[in-house]
Amino acid sequence: MQTPLPLDRLREALVRTYTIDRELGRGGMATVYLAQDIKHDRVVALKVLHPDLAASLGPDRFLREIHLAARLNHPHILPLFDSGDAEGFLYYVMPYVEGESLRERLDREQQLPIEEAVHHGRAIASALDYAHRQNIVHRDVKPENVMLYEGEAMVMDFGIAKAVSAVGSETLTQTGMMVGTPAYVSPEQAAGETNLDGRSDQYSLACMIYEMITGERPFSGATPQAIMAKRFTEMPTPLSSIRREVPESVEKAVMRAMATESTGRYTTSAQFGQALGAGSITTPSDTASLPKAVVSAAKSVAVLPFTNMSNDPDNEYFTDGMAEEIINALTKIQSLRVTSRTSSFSFKGKNDDIGEIGKKLKVSTVLEGSVRKMGNRLRITAQLVNVADGSNLWSAKYDREIEDIFAIQDDISQAIVVALRVILTEGEKKQIEKARTENVQAYDYYLRGRQYFHQLRRKSLEYARQMFNKAIEIDGDYARAYAGVADSCSMLYTYFDARDFNLRQADIASDRALELEPELAEAHVARGLAVSLSKRFDEAEKEFEIAMKLDPKLFEAPYWYGRALLSAGRSEEAVRMFERASGLRPEEFQAATFLAQAYDILGMNAERDTALRRAMKLMEERLELNPDDARACNLLSAQYAKLGDSDRAVQFAKRSLEIDPDDPVLLYNVSCTYAVMGMSDEALNCLERAVDKGFGHKEWIDNDPDFDNLRDNPRFKALSRAI
Repeated sequence: MQTPLPLDRLREALVRTYTIDRELGRGGMATVYLAQDIKHDRVVALKVLHPDLAASLGPDRFLREIHLAARLNHPHILPLFDSGDAEGFLYYVMPYVEGESLRERLDREQQLPIEEAVHHGRAIASALDYAHRQNIVHRDVKPENVMLYEGEAMVMDFGIAKAVSAVGSETLTQTGMMVGTPAYVSPEQAAGETNLDGRSDQYSLACMIYEMITGERPFSGATPQAIMAKRFTEMPTPLSSIRREVPESVEKAVMRAMATESTGRYTTSAQFGQALGAGSITTPSDTASLPKAVVSAAKSVAVLPFTNMSNDPDNEYFTDGMAEEIINALTKIQSLRVTSRTSSFSFKGKNDDIGEIGKKLKVSTVLEGSVRKMGNRLRITAQLVNVADGSNLWSAKYDREIEDIFAIQDDISQAIVVALRVILTEGEKKQIEKARTENVQAYDYYLRGRQYFHQLRRKSLEYARQMFNKAIEIDGDYARAYAGVADSCSMLYTYFDARDFNLRQADIASDRALELEPELAEAHVARGLAVSLSKRFDEAEKEFEIAMKLDPKLFEAPYWYGRALLSAGRSEEAVRMFERASGLRPEEFQAATFLAQAYDILGMNAERDTALRRAMKLMEERLELNPDDARACNLLSAQYAKLGDSDRAVQFAKRSLEIDPDDPVLLYNVSCTYAVMGMSDEALNCLERAVDKGFGHKEWIDNDPDFDNLRDNPRFKALSRAI
């Protein structure tokens, strides 16, 4: 029996910082109160450790573990606002969430719709994987530690179980506690092991998913000891025996994650999450219980390209750039899922219904707007639309001078935050409000550069570099423009023009960007990419790691880090980066393709096949959104060639070249595809055209294994010599 908290003394101890309203509940470790954060004028959940536990634990160990957990910043982790020791009371503070715990939901409904259970399971897996990469293991994953907030799962209480476990088993017995909950702890945790890794949490999550789907816990018994003993001697009843409509892919994933030996589970929780979503999970019996508008979450938004209402069609770069800037600002927010520019811009120039756009992009809200630019005057309209019913959540009209463009972008970003009731951390507020150049003319050239950069062709990258350099001529301290120059040169070197000149320019520009703004994550990515191309992998690793700490949601950091690791022969580490990149942009097929490649190098054939199927599915989905995506056609062709489906491989290869017949990279890739299929003449024809159109990466041609059966061909030798 826990000693009750003396409420009057607690209120007195916290009187300067928190006003306690009422008790919300109590568990084995802490009592939870509804409180008012006086300094920040916000309602919070205040958790106070039970006196006996606090006395045994001591403030130093508790605050040390809480301090580590406070660094976690993820859309499915409930953030930690504060912690402390107030006259012997050990406490920590989280946002007050108006929702219910997963335990309350399960107690009320027993079984969840399968699609919802898998959705929550994948969200929790993503949160756990993120924490595990920060070397934090939860140790007490259970339904009581998951809140359901506006339809989304939020994991809480990271660090608490680790702090408590340090007390020691004898002290825990005296206080009537154990670390972990018998129904969910892994076998190794049940055996008393303390050096746990992420696979222990993975086991606990699998137990939770089992219960969400079947309404039963995988193991039951009269005592906690009996429950824990069964996980060493028995296998749980198969999910499909309890609920026959459970997809085979889901059952296999859950049972593998519940393997008695940790080595039999998935290497990471991210892999577990991907395996859960590998197959179709909608079943006839579940469909009726799902919302009519099938979207991923209440806190998700797609920012469509703004309509150019100006008389001058050349102003398209400005309207597109404005939408991209808003996307970049919103992407900084961990608890908000923002569709990538590539996906949102698939609807540019189309008149699709907002509801259909929301369903296709799997978001619950869409931001649309228009820009009329008349000299130095701007007229901007914007509205945030609820996909489910088409209602306006927010709208505004701005008639301003062009110098106000930055304030307008910030206003729109902040309005979306308010409309969706997003919880912002202090770091996120700073990221959104981060100062840009104050020179509108320099910014104008920067936006022109971005427009060219996204086209990813040789000429467009050269134009992008010119525009970024013009921005620098106007504002010599414009760090983002220097990063743009570096990225343009890196892309030119990587795909088109492998001269040392491009490497040197990327090196110089990225170094200058960091010198000007060392806290700019994009600058660290630019630097990491530049030095990785010079084979300075240790330096690149440092830069990419810093970028991911500065902005955990910046896709480019783990994506290019993964590619650098592949180049360095560190495929196992590359897997983790591509998994992370895929988690940040689930619709991004190139990250999934490189993930499959990394698995292939490691000889992990089952994982490779799963990743490859997922990549191909993403390419097909991309082509549904944008049938003219030549790169998606190109890569899909290559995958069909590897699978031995030559008809479809040729079909998509031809389709990619019909869309963009002069792109040297596409021509090169089609050449590789034809070479793999033994179509030597067609392969050489495409390779000759690629070189003629500007492909200049001799190292690729000389070392690409796809060309191994062409090495002795005179035409191939002549091509290699000509570059």
